[in-house]
Amino acid sequence: MSWTKFQLGVALLMVVTGSINTLSTKWADRMESINSEGELAHFNHPFFQADAMFLGELSCMAAFYIMRCVARSRRRRRNNAELSLPEEQTNFPPLIFYVPAFCDMVATSTMYVGLTLTYASSFQMLRGSVIVFTGLLSVAFLNQKLRYFNWLGIALVIVGLVVVGVSDFLGDNTEDFDTNGIITGDLLIIAAQVVTATQMVVEQRFLTKHTVPALLAVGWEGLFGFITLTILLVPFYYIPAGMFSGNPRGTLEDPIDAFIQLSNNPMLVVAVLGNVISIAFFNFAGVSVTKELSATTRMVLDSVRTLVVWLTSLALKWQPFHYLQPIGFIVLVLGMFIYNDVLILPYMRSKGWVNDALPEEERIVDGAEEPACDATSRPSTPDALIIKKASLSSSDGSASGVKS
Repeated sequence: MSWTKFQLGVALLMVVTGSINTLSTKWADRMESINSEGELAHFNHPFFQADAMFLGELSCMAAFYIMRCVARSRRRRRNNAELSLPEEQTNFPPLIFYVPAFCDMVATSTMYVGLTLTYASSFQMLRGSVIVFTGLLSVAFLNQKLRYFNWLGIALVIVGLVVVGVSDFLGDNTEDFDTNGIITGDLLIIAAQVVTATQMVVEQRFLTKHTVPALLAVGWEGLFGFITLTILLVPFYYIPAGMFSGNPRGTLEDPIDAFIQLSNNPMLVVAVLGNVISIAFFNFAGVSVTKELSATTRMVLDSVRTLVVWLTSLALKWQPFHYLQPIGFIVLVLGMFIYNDVLILPYMRSKGWVNDALPEEERIVDGAEEPACDATSRPSTPDALIIKKASLSSSDGSASGVKS
């Protein structure tokens, strides 16, 4: 079945805005501006940029209510039978999103600190390690069983991560990066995925009891994340960070210095706004892709986004080329596809090369038949954990609450 123009549009929008989100954040990190001390310095404000990202997520709430108003207006133009169609339910306790939002805040802030120390492509690729931690945590806390292809996928992802990390270590470092900094940044990004995996497990455990529209779910997490991190910027202004600080005060974060640098370099404003706007459109596009197409398509497009970030970084000479990095990327993608049972194993099953259907007795869970394992319904996959937190009715029954 061929894609409609709208489906092509949202798929392209997801790849473009997802790539812009990572690249604009790294662009801001690389830019220089006059700081509060009157010196020319890099824009090293990871917590400030994380706060800006949450502002972008918050805008998804406004987008949801605007879209709902438009839908209501269209209903009024139709006959009475269609006027009686049910709307998406929004009756749920908003505080259920606070713990996931807090996890998101910690993970995003840690990743942005790591991004200041390493390459944008490594940042994007290493985020794939979330599969490893989500799989292990779902076994430990959700009593879910991983099948052979899940474990094989995890093993391949680990191999891919090692190859990407080694490529960073062996590569010809530029004047902006040193080996110790790159390794530290890579480790911070991987550590942040533990928190992201925790967020997914929490969402799977508590949020599946409620039917929440995806854009609204992202909006609430953005609201709680923005409020919490904005409040934390006050103590961060006074907490000394020593050699880990990138501002003149030597503290964890200096939002005043960030605003001064923004006022002294208009291109910095463009980069930060690119972060805010792109995350909002990326979430909208991700929701639309999963609703109009499938979660499988979304995963493939996310891999394309990683490739775009890597190629753009090379074209802009933000990083040197090392032959190990594309190898690591390919192994990572293979691992993610196999873990999520996407494309590779389904093709092998269609050819009769693999016969791994679950025995009937193993498909009975708590007295109810477990749904067939596919890329959009399997609860043990990271995509499914995100998907199940915020249900969106669609033609294929899929749903998505989307993160960058």
